[in-house]
Amino acid sequence: MSAVRTIVGMSGGVDSSVAALLLRDAGEPLAGLFMQNWADDGSGDCRAEDDRRDAVAVCGRLGIPIHFRDFSGEYWQGVFEHFLAEYAAGRTPNPDVLCNREIKFRHFLDAAHALGAERIATGHYARVDHAHGRWRLLRAHDAGKDQSYFLHQLGQQQLAATLFPLGDLPKHRVRELAAAAGLPTATKKDSTGICFIGERDFRSFLARYLPAREGEMRTPDGRVLGTHPGVFYFTLGQREGLQLGGVRGFAAAPWYVVDKHVADNVLVVDQDRDSRWLMSHVTWTEGAHWIAGAPPGRRFVAVAQTRYRQPPEACDVAVRDDGSLEVRFARPQRAVTPGQSLVLYAGDECLGGAVIAATDAPSTQAQAGEVRGAAVKLAR
Repeated sequence: MSAVRTIVGMSGGVDSSVAALLLRDAGEPLAGLFMQNWADDGSGDCRAEDDRRDAVAVCGRLGIPIHFRDFSGEYWQGVFEHFLAEYAAGRTPNPDVLCNREIKFRHFLDAAHALGAERIATGHYARVDHAHGRWRLLRAHDAGKDQSYFLHQLGQQQLAATLFPLGDLPKHRVRELAAAAGLPTATKKDSTGICFIGERDFRSFLARYLPAREGEMRTPDGRVLGTHPGVFYFTLGQREGLQLGGVRGFAAAPWYVVDKHVADNVLVVDQDRDSRWLMSHVTWTEGAHWIAGAPPGRRFVAVAQTRYRQPPEACDVAVRDDGSLEVRFARPQRAVTPGQSLVLYAGDECLGGAVIAATDAPSTQAQAGEVRGAAVKLAR
């Protein structure tokens, strides 16, 4: 066998399996590498050992060697500690973005180079090309599976050493190829949600690290409806888990989280899905990352996603002196959430992005304070 040139990140899922299959069939000298990113926490819910067995079985079927690396310590320090700190501050982080930047395209890439490989490949749905002297990250052809949003923190060095073999394929074709090749992952269910939580209840998992602290659940005008177990268990726009049934004096309609007062441990809810308290036109971010190494200009027009499944929205972008962004949308945006990523595109090209810091959505805290102040005056 010739020297290995490419190492495929084998997750034990169908996508990485077919990525390896395509490269093998193209005659690429390759090996697989299984990353353990989460140590068994004793809950019995960790699927890492099952995934490891599937990765070994796939590589055996393909006739390629497989390596193993434990990155759980790096994951804890580079991803999970940040995840907890963000939730404790009342924000909603996106650990998949950090996992890609810190683990899959840093520690994994370093491990591949240490094994003598030139580059890595993964089962992400995205594309890479080289044009006008630079590497570009492009959306996958299957818009419903495109994962460029989660890859926007990559740079020129990572893209130059990365292959995305699935970028031109629809998901159904990936499963067909896996079945035709007799891969044991052909019908394996896709993993969903946050990788280290898996199928278990999110609130129960988070409570192991951020103990519940009960607080009031209020309407925007300050009326108390009940209690909640802790503001950091909820995110803006959330409907599930509020446990608000019929409330006397209110319509029999769903309730949505519209604000969080972290200092007071107050959760604010409203019955309008598009409540004005959730709507914003302007978003400010932390320092931005640019895939090309620099922004297209100090001011430019682009489209943005403030959540993974959100349709792209046209916006005007201003790069501030400290590298952060002010992004203005033509149409009001619902539930733009601090801690999530705002990712910018020009056509199919992903330009980069930044963590959302704040928006111009109105504050319910001022509203509730005014109402309570008026009530005190009337009582007197």
